[in-house]
Amino acid sequence: MTDRTTDAILDAARESVARFGIRRTTLSDIARLAGVSRMTVYRRYPDLPAVIRDLMTREFGSLMDEIDASVDGPDGRSRLVARSHAAVRALREHPLLRKLLETEPELLLPYLLGRLGETQRHVLDLVRRDVAEGQADGSIRPGDPRTLAFSVLLTTQSFLFSAGTSEEVEEDEMLEELPRLLQAALRP
Repeated sequence: MTDRTTDAILDAARESVARFGIRRTTLSDIARLAGVSRMTVYRRYPDLPAVIRDLMTREFGSLMDEIDASVDGPDGRSRLVARSHAAVRALREHPLLRKLLETEPELLLPYLLGRLGETQRHVLDLVRRDVAEGQADGSIRPGDPRTLAFSVLLTTQSFLFSAGTSEEVEEDEMLEELPRLLQAALRP
């Protein structure tokens, strides 16, 4: 939960990153856009990477919660597959992620190669829940729910970040393969 000042700082960070990219954004820019002093920003954040981490967590986490609440299905597998597909489509269109991928994709590498970020942990919790529900209703095959959930996360991330790399297959056509792949992998 954030307060209004923190929200203003994160809103200003989002605006600055959208305009200039992360490398050309400064804490002074953020303070000015938020209408607060630099010291107010520094009291909440030690540096720009901390602001960006909180911004990504807020933006992507709230998007995942919206998808979780709005996408439904008749069983655990259907819900998991529909939510994963909706998440990839929504994130590929999200202005912050698009800007990061256009201007500073290397900033996402630690979250793909080294450690999970807060949003990934949150998504993993949602996926684990759907896996458990699907196993309980018989729509998802037996197996360790943690392993299945992590496999879904890794597969979904690959579609999120790499679906547009093929010169032979259209991006939309590629994205339509995700539900088929997940359905087949999770089916009992």
